[in-house]
This record gives sequence, C-alpha cells and structure tokens, in this order.
Amino acid sequence: MRKLIAALKVSLDGKIERTDGPAEWVEAWSEDFGLTAEIDACILGGGMYPLYEKYWTSIQTNPEEPAWITGAPPTQAERVWAAFAQHKPHYVLSNTIQAAAWQNTKLIRSPGDVAALKQQGGKNIYLVGGAKATASLINAGLVDELRMIVYPLIAGEGKPLFAATERQRDLELKSVRELSEGRVSLVYAVR
Repeated sequence: MRKLIAALKVSLDGKIERTDGPAEWVEAWSEDFGLTAEIDACILGGGMYPLYEKYWTSIQTNPEEPAWITGAPPTQAERVWAAFAQHKPHYVLSNTIQAAAWQNTKLIRSPGDVAALKQQGGKNIYLVGGAKATASLINAGLVDELRMIVYPLIAGEGKPLFAATERQRDLELKSVRELSEGRVSLVYAVR
C-alpha cells in the first residue's frame, strides 16, 4: 500500500501560517523534505488549493518573475518543484470546490477517497496541506508519516497545525537533521 506523507513547514510553536496570510518566515515554498523521488501524486485541502494553483502556475509560466507570495524571484528549488508538479496528479479534498483549473487535478470528497488512492498502485502520496485537511486525514488514521521543517521562531498568532486534531496520536521519531539557520528537519511515523 502507498504511504500518505504529510510534509509541512512550521514555527516552533506549531503555526503553519499567519492569521492574515502565508508564513513570512518561510523564504521558499519548494519541496524541501526529500519527497520528490518517493511520490507520484499530491493531495491538497480545498482551502489551500486555490493559492497553490495560483503560486505554482505563476512560476511555471514566468519562472524569472518575482513570486506573488514572497516578492522574490523563485528559487531554483521552486522552479524544479513547479516543473515536477505540473505533470503529477493532484487531488483536492473538498466538499465545496466544484472545479479545478489545473491540469491533472481531480476532486475527491472524503477520507474514503483518500483510502482508495492509497490502495492503488504507484509511489507514495504527498499530503501538501493545509492544516484542516492534514488534521482530518490524521483523525481518519490515513497519514502514515509526518515530515516537518521547524523554523526557530515563536510565531504567536497564526494557524496552528494540529488545532483540529480530535484525539491523541502517537508518533515514532524516524530522523532528526539540523539544517541551516537553526531550522530542524523532523520525520515521524504516525501510529
């Protein structure tokens, strides 16, 4: 069975974005978790998908222009992810979105649909986020692994990663790696 791997960039106090928008402490939105060779599909929540589609489409069509979230030109790693993502299936977990503009994107409606995807042949699946979709799939027992890059700051106000998680989940630490600028990469198996 394919694994569902949630991978997110978080502040030390568990925030994934500001109250009023994206996390300004994240300098690039590239896939920095070592997932690219392991995956062949992505899942996003309905709240995250519109911004994801807009951000990566802008990099795909204008790779030298400043990205609208960061205001800086895309990094090389962001350009690599934009090219990779353009050709991989994406699934949007939502009961409200009725259509997806991005090619290779399908709408799914329930955790049962995610369970069915995990049963199909192929590589692992990257759960890109956001917080609500991640919490709902953790609650459903469908997330197999959690990868986080923790930034050395206390964000205070903002959207917490695990606010909607309904019950305790035990995690098994698989790896810890120190990154530049005080960031830490953590990988946990979800039990």
